[in-house]
Amino acid sequence: MSHPATVADVALAAGVSRQTVSNALNRPEVVRPATLTRVQAAIDDLGYRPHASARRLRTRQSSTLGVRLEPVHGISGAVLDRFLHALVECADLRGMRILLFTATDVDDELAHIERLVEGSDVDGFVLTSTFHGDPRAAWLGARDIPFVTFGRPWGLPDMDAAPHPWVDVDGYAGVHVATEHLVAQGHRRIGFLGWPSPSGQGDERRRGWRDAMRAAGLPDDPGLTCEDDVTAATGTVAAAVEDGAGFDALVCASDTLALGARFALGAAVPVVGYDDTPVAEAVGISSVEQPLVEVAAAAIELLMGTGRTVLPASTGHRLLAPRVVWRS
Repeated sequence: MSHPATVADVALAAGVSRQTVSNALNRPEVVRPATLTRVQAAIDDLGYRPHASARRLRTRQSSTLGVRLEPVHGISGAVLDRFLHALVECADLRGMRILLFTATDVDDELAHIERLVEGSDVDGFVLTSTFHGDPRAAWLGARDIPFVTFGRPWGLPDMDAAPHPWVDVDGYAGVHVATEHLVAQGHRRIGFLGWPSPSGQGDERRRGWRDAMRAAGLPDDPGLTCEDDVTAATGTVAAAVEDGAGFDALVCASDTLALGARFALGAAVPVVGYDDTPVAEAVGISSVEQPLVEVAAAAIELLMGTGRTVLPASTGHRLLAPRVVWRS
């Protein structure tokens, strides 16, 4: 075909009317599944792309999702960078764009969100870095604005029954598997280095280590805490060693902490981090890898279902399994 595919071309290839193609693109819930599959196959075969500006005028949607670009520096920043890259790719497959904005804190983020909503600049939001008492979900939910969180709604008695959609990686399972592996290798004094509580992700990861140690009948007392900083981690682990903590392995809540632990303990003591950042790979530290492409895809699916428009505020969740990358 010498010219870009049109709605008429898709309709002819699928054996349906142009109105059915339009419904498949904009209101897939009213199209029979078999017909929707046929139309989607024709769209894929012909490489048809809806005219974005015309669709925005017709549906009064911006085809844009808002995401805060967090001021995260150092090792941990690589995780959100990879997630945003995957999110842009997954959104593009649905004909959506990502609008990044910066904010100094949560209050400033809410002010930006309010301006974007008032200007009809976005159809929904992807929130990252959830925490106990997070006010963003309540603000968006009260206004029926579609959104999904990368991170659980920490602090709820039943997170599976959360009033909004969320995606997360099972940090408990990842650290539990890592600790079990160290136990199987013969280690018995396995410490944990994590963040101050309450920390949703940090507490889950600490619990994974604790339960694996208790299941093996081993002491879970060498649990250290410090801020997510290489220097702080180095000092915390070094002080614990001076006080008699005889680690023969250490599991950490982040690669930042793991790097500090490696500086303090040396290469003779196995250290496991979390996030599998490029630094962990370069230094040779084992680490728990988050499936960030799958996280991004799940976030877009929860916001859009199987269609090409953002759904009304909904519920649902995905808890994805990580994997441990072992390095000698």
